Amino acid sequence: MEDGIRQRTNGGGDTPVAGDARPEASSAAVAHDKAGRNATPTRARGLDRAVEIFQLLHVVRKPMPIGEIAKRLGAPRSTIYEIVNLFLAAGILEYSGKGAEVFFGRAIYLYANDYFATHAVVRLGEEEVRRLASLTDETCQLCMPVGNKYAVVSMQNSARLFRIGSDVGVLVPIPWTASGRFFVAHMTPAELEAFIPPEDFRLQDGRKIDPALFLAQAKSALADGICIIPGLVDEHATCVAAPITDHAGRCVACICFIVSAATSEQRMRELSAVLVESARKISASPG
Repeated sequence: MEDGIRQRTNGGGDTPVAGDARPEASSAAVAHDKAGRNATPTRARGLDRAVEIFQLLHVVRKPMPIGEIAKRLGAPRSTIYEIVNLFLAAGILEYSGKGAEVFFGRAIYLYANDYFATHAVVRLGEEEVRRLASLTDETCQLCMPVGNKYAVVSMQNSARLFRIGSDVGVLVPIPWTASGRFFVAHMTPAELEAFIPPEDFRLQDGRKIDPALFLAQAKSALADGICIIPGLVDEHATCVAAPITDHAGRCVACICFIVSAATSEQRMRELSAVLVESARKISASPG
């Protein structure tokens, strides 16, 4: 998914962050920048680069040399070194102990704890994931949208041998799961087309999901309050999902089971009822 990390709109060169001087820059251009009239786009490009660094480290999920980061992003090494050094000083990034390789630092962990403490849907959702997995002996997940992808935020595996599910934090195309349908159910066909990349409608085995059918399934699932989709990522698995909604009725997360495709209809009805009750309880919670 690294191809999706960098999204250029200017079709070319790189605007340096503040302080990344270029020999070819004219004195007039420098004066223009110092006057503040060019500071905003320059600062914005620096922020873009910072976001790209975080996205790349999240995708590869391991420490990387700073030079390799610059190469992967197609960015000037001086720019990447300057940004990385700022984050190293703030504890947002840290050296991994393997020379010049860097990765997320302890400050990120503290910020994540702040997020967990102030977002009820994550805190309560994690509690429900553990409770439902223990109650049903099925693999349970809490999923949330991240940009135009989705990610598992919390997961508790079944004690059974049958275990299928995405790792926590891995970005997955929205059309690949039952949960994803709730995240786009409010959209029009044009909005859906603009939001989801065309390649995300192709499953890992090469099958193509029809966007019109996908949106129809999404709207039907929203009306039913439950979505059951078999054989998307794995032919032996079925995803059962219920939406967690905000005060406006918009889906902000899903709680779901990943079960065997051989699960009986009666069992599916029982699991669906449990999920719907859990999702409603979290949706109704303050905060």
